[in-house]
Amino acid sequence: MLAPGAIYLFLVALLAGGAGLIVPDRILAMVLLSIAGSLGFLAMLMRGAHAWQSARKSRLHELLSGFIAHDASPSFTTDPDGEIGFQNHAALERFGARSGQSLTGALSELFANPGSVIKRLQGKAAVLGAAREDLVTRRGHVRLSVHLVGEDGFLWRLEDMAERAAGGRGAETISLPMLTASKNGTILFMNEAMRRLVGERVRTLDRIFSDLPLQTGEEHQIMTPGGALRATVAQVEGNGGRTEIYLLPGAEARTPTHDPASFETLPVALMRIAADGRVIAVNRAARGLLGKVEEESVFGDLFEGLGRPVSDWVQDALSGRADRRPEVIRTRSSDTEVFLQVTLSRVVENGEAGLIAVLSDATQLKTLEAQFVQSQKMQAIGQLAGGVAHDFNNLLTAISGHCDLLMLRHDKGDPDYADLDQISQNANRAASLVGQLLAFSRKQTLKPRIIDLRDTLSDLTHLLNRLVGEKVFLNFTHDPDLRPIRVDKRQFEQVVMNLVVNARDAMPGGGEVRIETENLSLAEDLKLDRVSVPKGSYVLVKVSDEGTGIAPDKLSKIFEPFFTTKRAGEGTGLGLSTAYGIIKQTGGYIFCDSVLGSGTCFTIYLPADERVAEVDAEVEKPVVSPGATSQENASVLLVEDEAPVRAFASRALKLRGYTVFEAENAEEALQILEDETLSVDVFVTDVIMPGMDGPTWVAEALKQRPGTAVVFVSGYAEDVFTDGRPPVPNSVFLPKPFSLSELTATVQNQLP
Repeated sequence: MLAPGAIYLFLVALLAGGAGLIVPDRILAMVLLSIAGSLGFLAMLMRGAHAWQSARKSRLHELLSGFIAHDASPSFTTDPDGEIGFQNHAALERFGARSGQSLTGALSELFANPGSVIKRLQGKAAVLGAAREDLVTRRGHVRLSVHLVGEDGFLWRLEDMAERAAGGRGAETISLPMLTASKNGTILFMNEAMRRLVGERVRTLDRIFSDLPLQTGEEHQIMTPGGALRATVAQVEGNGGRTEIYLLPGAEARTPTHDPASFETLPVALMRIAADGRVIAVNRAARGLLGKVEEESVFGDLFEGLGRPVSDWVQDALSGRADRRPEVIRTRSSDTEVFLQVTLSRVVENGEAGLIAVLSDATQLKTLEAQFVQSQKMQAIGQLAGGVAHDFNNLLTAISGHCDLLMLRHDKGDPDYADLDQISQNANRAASLVGQLLAFSRKQTLKPRIIDLRDTLSDLTHLLNRLVGEKVFLNFTHDPDLRPIRVDKRQFEQVVMNLVVNARDAMPGGGEVRIETENLSLAEDLKLDRVSVPKGSYVLVKVSDEGTGIAPDKLSKIFEPFFTTKRAGEGTGLGLSTAYGIIKQTGGYIFCDSVLGSGTCFTIYLPADERVAEVDAEVEKPVVSPGATSQENASVLLVEDEAPVRAFASRALKLRGYTVFEAENAEEALQILEDETLSVDVFVTDVIMPGMDGPTWVAEALKQRPGTAVVFVSGYAEDVFTDGRPPVPNSVFLPKPFSLSELTATVQNQLP
């Protein structure tokens, strides 16, 4: 390839040679041919020189590339215009392929306004051969260095700097007073400016500050040989519990510390604000948090207040009413949400009031706050669900109970019987919905047993195949040495069915649902999704599909009640919240992993139990037929604060031949039992009542009447039932809503 100048010489030589061949005058032709030959020879010499120089540069770049290829720090080579020619492996991993692009564009992702820094360093390197500068970026402190390569090439190297040692030599070069202190207030280092200010080297903070403890962004009094001065304190946390403390000009008196260079290099994010709200200066650390800040920007336009307008806050600070309390505000310029904790301190310079803003990143703090608020919201929803379920179950008990009483007076051929049957069925559907609310709020009554999960899932296979239909296939994989678990079998089956139905709905075109079980032993706590699973032995159950997946922004909400990704009318949003409540109440954990378009996997961690699985001895509840007779002369003390429920239960028990004594509350029940001549065979009592609750009054009554059978009824189980055992011996629990036959059968089973 010819050099640019040689091309023109070669063209002129061609023109001269062509003219010499066609000119009729021999002398002129010889002259033109001689010129053409000379120019052609000169063009060849220039080509050779250019080729030699190119080869030399190529060898130099090859040697340079081989030297920096495996450097741990990102490195680039550029031409005088800043175009990237070569980048090493570290630069490729950090910035991606940038060959042919400008270095300014590559570094703009790291810190604001890199063009001026690159131009300044490149100018120094062109004169001195090399230059470097330490910068504060969004990722911390970095050192950008440049070396002149050849005549017009540059080698750039970006080195991440470890956190500088507190109180290093660099602190001696700034004119701001600075010191380093330990956790207990011992001074470890003071720079020259601080030593001049206090007059001597002291050992503890209380020898300098008279109003400890120190607060960043607030003014404190400094004791000096010339008297007390006031200065604004900025603190930077370091390694090992050390803290760097810097003094900024105070409001009442200015220490001789106002140095633009120190303001720029101070590792505390600072802004100077004029009385009219304009931003006068932004130091390097603040630009690392905010990015590029336009000159003469208005402070209130850069941020968005989380309550009142930022401009009002600025005016309060200028007037002294803000009391230098920190505020958390959000930046407007960033594409992502960035929260900053900002403290405004009033200063007076040249007789004019202004503000110094001390900024610190509070994004992580706000994230934790949002998580806490979400946790509180979920807890409040759970409490609301439990309260609503309690009251609603009382209503359903009265509705379904009186419906049962009416159905006893109508034959199946009666025209009204079908209407009564519809009322009963819909009451049962409402009871099922309330049961899901109770599962989420973890206030349902569990009956945990030791089971072998393989047998439970095997028994459930036929029902699951009916649920998923013909297009979806179930695939079971079990650990051959699977440990037993202690769960409520029926409730756990409900969890599996909910997860399988969701997997089916996520695959409208069909697919495979995989259910896997395995043992897992954790030697240490496992952190997943902000939850720590304690170490120990677990049984894992995984339900995965090949469906549409869940969007990342919805993944964190799937366990909330009434949240659903399905269209209106296709789901209640209670399936996963029910599963979540059952697993949590069992003592386990449930997590979800999903990739949009690829599928979803739910993983359940259940504590393993070393005991042998129990044989399923469950039997159906006996149902008392309308014509059945109960034990002769049996008497029941019915305690229920809800009048409609008490009325239904009393009539139902009397229809079966029992003698019923009614009480509205526990105190009235104990008063009835004071009659020693009164014989009572069974206590039927609500758990939650105004005043004394059910278990409390029963325990008191059993002192005088030991051995009396007890039936506890409630809309949801309180803490006394959470372990699956009744609070007193010889007692059973009957959850609301209950039917007429369930009530009478339960009472009959309790009689000797």
